[in-house]
Order: sequence, then C-alpha cells, then structure tokens
Amino acid sequence: MSHLVSIVYDGSTVQGEFELPTRLSVAAADLVLSLTEALARTNSVFNCSDDKRKAAATGERNLPVMLLPSTPTKKKVNNISKSSDYEGMEMKLLLWDHLDNLIILVERLTAWSRKSRPLHAKALERVCKWLRGMQENYIHEQTKADSEMLKRGVLLLSSCWKHYGMLLHLEDNKFPQQYTELLEQYLSGIQFYADNYAEESPRNKESGRETIIFFLNCLALLLGRLHGKQFETTIEEYGSRLSEAIISQLNSVDDEVIDSSLCIFKAVIFRTNSSLSKHSADIRQINVLLPMLLDLLDERDSAAKAVIKLLAEYCSISSDTQCLGEILKRLISGNVSQKRNAVDFISDLIHMSMQSDTVLPPPIWQHLSCHLLEFLQDEQMVISTQASSLIPLIDPSFTLPALVCLIYSPLERVHSLASGTLIALLKNYKHNPDVICLLLDCLSKPSENPDICDAADGVEGKKTDIDRVLKLLPEWSKMVEDWKVMIGPLIDKLFAEPSNAVIVRFLSSISEHLASATDFVFQRIISYSRRQKDPDEGVYPNYDAPEGQIDLFKRLCPLLVVRLLPLQVFNDLNSSALYDELPTKLAHDDECLRTQSTECVAGLLINRSLSKFEFEDVRRLAAELCGRIHPKVLIPIMSYQLKNATSAKDLLKIKACLFSICTSLLVNGTDAYAHPDMFWICKATETILLWPSVDGDDISKAQHGCIDCLALMLCTELQATKAVKNSISIEVCFEQSIVSSGDSLTKGSVCSYVIHHLVCGEDISVMLGRNEVVKAHHSFRLCMANVLISACQKVPCASKKPFVSKILPRVLHSVEEIANSEVRSACIQVFFSMVYHLKSLVLPYSSDLLKVSIKSLREGSEKERIAGAKLLASLMASEEAVLQKISGGLVDARTLLQDICSSDLPLDVRKMCQRLLVCLTSL
Repeated sequence: MSHLVSIVYDGSTVQGEFELPTRLSVAAADLVLSLTEALARTNSVFNCSDDKRKAAATGERNLPVMLLPSTPTKKKVNNISKSSDYEGMEMKLLLWDHLDNLIILVERLTAWSRKSRPLHAKALERVCKWLRGMQENYIHEQTKADSEMLKRGVLLLSSCWKHYGMLLHLEDNKFPQQYTELLEQYLSGIQFYADNYAEESPRNKESGRETIIFFLNCLALLLGRLHGKQFETTIEEYGSRLSEAIISQLNSVDDEVIDSSLCIFKAVIFRTNSSLSKHSADIRQINVLLPMLLDLLDERDSAAKAVIKLLAEYCSISSDTQCLGEILKRLISGNVSQKRNAVDFISDLIHMSMQSDTVLPPPIWQHLSCHLLEFLQDEQMVISTQASSLIPLIDPSFTLPALVCLIYSPLERVHSLASGTLIALLKNYKHNPDVICLLLDCLSKPSENPDICDAADGVEGKKTDIDRVLKLLPEWSKMVEDWKVMIGPLIDKLFAEPSNAVIVRFLSSISEHLASATDFVFQRIISYSRRQKDPDEGVYPNYDAPEGQIDLFKRLCPLLVVRLLPLQVFNDLNSSALYDELPTKLAHDDECLRTQSTECVAGLLINRSLSKFEFEDVRRLAAELCGRIHPKVLIPIMSYQLKNATSAKDLLKIKACLFSICTSLLVNGTDAYAHPDMFWICKATETILLWPSVDGDDISKAQHGCIDCLALMLCTELQATKAVKNSISIEVCFEQSIVSSGDSLTKGSVCSYVIHHLVCGEDISVMLGRNEVVKAHHSFRLCMANVLISACQKVPCASKKPFVSKILPRVLHSVEEIANSEVRSACIQVFFSMVYHLKSLVLPYSSDLLKVSIKSLREGSEKERIAGAKLLASLMASEEAVLQKISGGLVDARTLLQDICSSDLPLDVRKMCQRLLVCLTSL
C-alpha cells in the first residue's frame, strides 16, 4: 500500500498552473481506492441488499461526530488493539491504520481534478478536510485499547469511505451504470435528514448535520465526475429535485452545509460542472428559483451571503438583465439589511467581472453605477462607505459626471464622501489622461447633466463652485509617476478648446508638475504655434467677429501654458526648446536682435509681443511673459528694439518693450538692472519723456510706461546697492557706463539722475534723427516727480528706509529754490506720497514737511496750496509719533487754515482747508 501511495504522491506533471497525473499514477490511485474500498466493505453490514445498506448507513451515521479544525499531521496511529466485538473489525482497523495514506491520496486527487473537474475538486477538498479532522479528533484515543470512541471513529471511517472510495476512481467502467441509483440515494438521504432532524435535540441535530454534509459531499463528487452529455442529461432529469433539495439547505445555520450546497446549486443553475461560460446559465431555472432565493436576502446571515455570491456569479456571465433588475428592485427599496445585501451583491458582481474574461454590457454597468451613487448618499454610514469604495472600480464614464455633482452637495456628509471617492477614482486611473479630460468636461459643461447636478445641489439652477473639485487634485497629483503621459493630452485638450478657462485653472493647479517636464511642454507649444497661421500683414484682427474671438483664444493658448510655468524654468539658458541658440548668437550676431527664431519659446514670445498685427490681448500677455526671459537674452533684444522703435516713434513697440522690461525688473531684480544695456533703455525713456504729449494720447501712455520703468529701476537700484558688498556695486557699474557715454546722466545712478533733473533747472538736449533739438524740460521735470511718486508705491519693504533717507532730504533742501510753481507743486505731491505710503519712516523729516505744507498754503499758487493741504492732511492722519513731532506747528496751521477759510481764495482750496480745520479741531 505504501509503495502504491508513493507512486501516487510523485506521479504528477505540471501543466501551467495545474497538476496532471501520469498513466502510472492513475493506475496506482485506482488500485489504492479499490483496496481501501474493499477494506471498508469486508464483513460489513453494508454487504446486504441496497435497501439494507441504506438503512445501515443511516443507523451508523446516527453516531455523534465532532470534526475539529483541519490541522495536518504526519503522526501515524499504530498498534491499535484488535477486538472481536465487531465482525470484520480487523479489516476496518487496517483501513484506519492507512488514514495517512488516504489523506495523501485525496490531496493528489484534488490537485489532479482542479483543471478538468472543478466541482469534483471542491468536494475532494472537503473530504480531505474531514479525513484530517478524523485523524486529529481521535488521535488521543490511540492508547486506549478498548475505547468506544475510537471504535465509533473506525466504523465511521469505514462506512463513509465505502462511498467516497467508490466515487473517487479516476477510471471506472461500472460508474455509468450506477450513478443514477447513487444519485437517488443521496437525494433521498438529504431529504430524510432535513425532514427528520430539524426539531431534534442538539446532539441529534449535530449528527444530522454531519450526515447531510456527507450526502452533499457524495452528491458533489458524483456530479463532478459526470462529463458532457452525461451531465446535461442528469441535470435535465434531476434538475428540479436537485434544486429543491439543495435550496432547502441554504437556510442552514452551518457555513459548511451552505458552502457545500452552493457548489452543487451552481452546477445545476449554470448547467456545468466545469468552468463557467457566458452561455451556460439556465435562465428558466433561475427565474423559477429567484423568488425563493430573494426571500433569503431579507436578513444578514450566511445563507444571504451565499445566495449573494451565487446571484452575482450568475449575473456576471448571463445576459439576463431582467434577473439583475429584479434583484436590485427587491433589495434597494427595502430595509437596512436588504440594502446592505444589495451593496454586497453589487460588490461581488464588480469584483467577479474584474477577474473574468466576460465583459458586462454597458447597460448593466450604468445600472450598477446609478444605484451605487444613490447608496453614496444613504444615511447609513456602512452602506455609503461601501458604495464609496466600489465607485472607483467602475469605468469613470459611468460615474464621474454624477460624482462631480455630488461634491457640490450642501450636505457635508455627502460632500465629504463624494470628495474621497473622487480622489480614490483618480488614483485608480492616475496614468490615464482620458479620465482627467473627462473630469474637466464635467467641470466645464455642467449644463449637460442638469438633472444630476440639480438633484445633488438640492437647489435648481445653483451655480457650481469648481474650486471644490480643483482643491482635491493636489492629493491625486502626488500619485502620478510619469507626468509626460498626462501633460501631452492635457495641453492638447487646451489647444483644442482654447476658450475653456477650466482647463487653464486645472493646469495652474499642477504647475509644479508641468515644471518637471518643461522641455516636453515647450516642444508641445512650439509644435502647436508652428501650425498656426500668423496674422496677415496690414490686416488688423477683428475682435467683434465670432471667428475673431476663436482666433484670439487660439493665439492666447500657448501663452497661457507658458504663464502657468514657475519662474525658475526660464533660468536655464541651455534649454534649446526655450532659447534655441540665442544666448550664443547674441554675443556674435546682431541679426538675432532684429528677428527672432520661431523654433524656441523665447522667440515666440518676443515676436508676438512686437507684432503690429497681433491681437492686443495676445501682444500684452506676450510682453508680460517676455519679462520672465533671462535678462542676458531679453535686455539686449529689448534695448535694441526700444532704440529703433524710439527712432521710428513706433508707439506700439515702445509700449511692448517697456512692459516686458518692467516685468523683467520685477521678476529678475538686480540681474536685469545690472545688464550694461539697461543704460540705453534709460536713454530711450529720456527721449520719449521729452516728446510733447496730451493727456490720454498714445504718447502720454508710452510716457507713463517710461515713468514706471524708471521707478522700477530706482527701486531695484536701492535693493542692489544694499545687497552688493564685496564686489563692484551696481550703482558704480551704471555710473561707469553713463560717464563713458559722455551724456548728461553724470550723477551715476537712476536715483541721482531723477532727483537731479527734478530739482535742477538745466535744459536737456536730445537727438531726434539727424537733428539735435533742444527741448524745454519743464514737462520732463514733472515726469521725474511722477517717477518718485510711482516709486513710493513700488519700493519693497526692505528698501523703504534707504529710499526715504536718500530722496526726501535732497528734495526738501531744494524745493524752496525751485522757481517754477508747477514743479514745486509736483515736489509737494512727492512729499504727500512719501508720507502716505511710508508712514513713520518720514518721522525725522516730519517737522520740515509741516513747514513746507504751511508755506505752500500761505504763499503758493492754487496747485501748490491744494498739494500743501493734502500733505498736511497726510501728516495729521499719520502715526502717533509723527503727530507728536509736529504738534507744536499745528497751532500755526490752525490759524492759517482759519484765515484761508475766510479769504477769497479759490473755492476748492477753501473747501479743503475747511475739512482740515474740522479735523484739526477734533484732535
């Protein structure tokens, strides 16, 4: 026997995931089965007629049995005492002595059956578990020679193995003639014990449970052996009786009975004892049994769990959508237990479909999605939480539109769950850009799903707040590993929908990740821009025409993507997609100052900012973005372009150049200011500021740009002077470039230059074309005052103190010497701005400022008096320390204000002084 079992143990060949027997191991296994079956039958009461055998089996199975948890053991029970109390006990004891070999045999048979006999293999697993339980349960009785417990165990093994051994044969020519008779016996046995032991004592109930398990195992082993037509015929003939017998066992409280019953029931319903297929389910059978099965789903128990799995498996391979509808209709509108069973059913169906080659049709997925989205709003947390975990497993096209709308729900519970569900869904599809594009469509076009969104909001027509969705995306973005996979389609989507502001906002939220693939982004922009047709020369864009609006957004699109990128990406001078060969060519070739390459982003920005026939919005945004270009590239080009534009009085180019230079000063600070060509930019602004202009015309707009540019230079210079310590200062470098030019900017810095031309009475000469024209510089001096006023508003906190100390005393010292009243008025406006914006920093000079204010109110022109009144108001509204410092002079100020109020001075002056007098009286 041991030799035969060793042949069985080693007689396997591996084929993929399965083991198959050799011809020799098949013969050895069948021989062991024949021998052990003979041991079980020898001198047994089971040698009687069939009816008597059945009765004897029933009587022996009435013995109480307890099967312990399966724990494999190799410890063999030997030397069991032989007793003459039982006829043929010696043979049965011999069978018992080979219990280890039986376990090995059943294990091998299980492994060999998994591929072609799955139902048979399932039953073999339970038989193997029973044998191990027998061995474990009776091992402690081996030292008791006359143990009644041991004798009952020996008889139990013998009586059961007679049937098990007969059903385990791999090759048995007698089986086709016997299986219907055996099937009748097993069905009758199940029905008998189900009817007669339901109300018995616990001891008898346990015995009946074990006997039913035995019959269920035999039934599964038998049905699992049938093949092809044999199985189909059996199901046709016995299907109803099998279903009736088995479905009654699904009400059992025992998990093993339910599990065994379910395996057989599946074979009947699916009409197969092998692998399931799409066409194997018996729709007629399930329709008959469905009402009884649904009755089992009203509670939360093992029977419900088993039926849920059965129905989910049926629906996963069946095209019978009516069954699915009936199941969900029954459960969804029911109590909490039914709803939980419904969610479990959907969960099993989803997971089975994910592991199966069978694809559920879209209508079923849509059906499941709708119910899960309803469950997500359920008040029972256990239901809504489970729904939240299932929704991310479904194709987003079925769930995403409604899920987005649920995020807008006014119920915090629903909003929170929907938000978490969306994040989980996006993480599941973190490398699928189509899902993000679908999300953007949901945010961009909520009107396409008005019913869903209105139901989610609870208020019809309520405007959705897409920020509630966008703020969830950073958590998803951390999970994305390959941004190049995502970025390309997203940028393409923006190019395809250029007016879609939602896409821009989304890209803005992932700008740091765009920076990780900068060259890829730039190449995408260049490729798209290359396909665009440049505006026709001489044809100005029409904003009002519908096609003009479309063209505008198309031209803006690539610039919007550039604006989303972090500033530091523009520092890489070696990036060919950004700068091409510009950094190298600028050192040797003046041609690149005139025309820019279309093969790099920097060239694209410069070209669009300077194009006369470009959309104004495009030109302005391009000029702003030019300010991000590295100063080594931008300043030489813009200096050259500004110089030529000034010579040609091309105001459009002048404004674009100045805007980009101002942005560069803001973005790059001292790196831009320290560039040698900044001197020529300053010279160009001087020229422009000397042009005659009228308020509101294009020249005055260009001059405002010059004023802002000089103000930013002045602020940057103060920062640079403070920052540079152990090297040649920016101011000195600037001074050297000025002195070497032999020009009037002899003071060496923008700050000195502006103050000098504000307080001094010198004329300025400027070269216009070939003729040198000397211009009166009255308006130029007013521009210098405006530069200081602008600088008051722009100076950073760190530079405010040096700004005050460097400018205020010099202008205060000179204001009384200025002969022109308008210039004096402008200086007082500068003082007002400094007090208003710089607060207590003017404290050391506050008394002098009060004197200037009083003097201008007493002796000045109308403009000076109004400027003086504003200065006084600013001082009076200043901080406590300033008020204390000027408190002594406020007495004279009150007297003066009273005199002015009673004078015949212009009405505007008197009204302002009256308001000041009221304020002064209340102090």
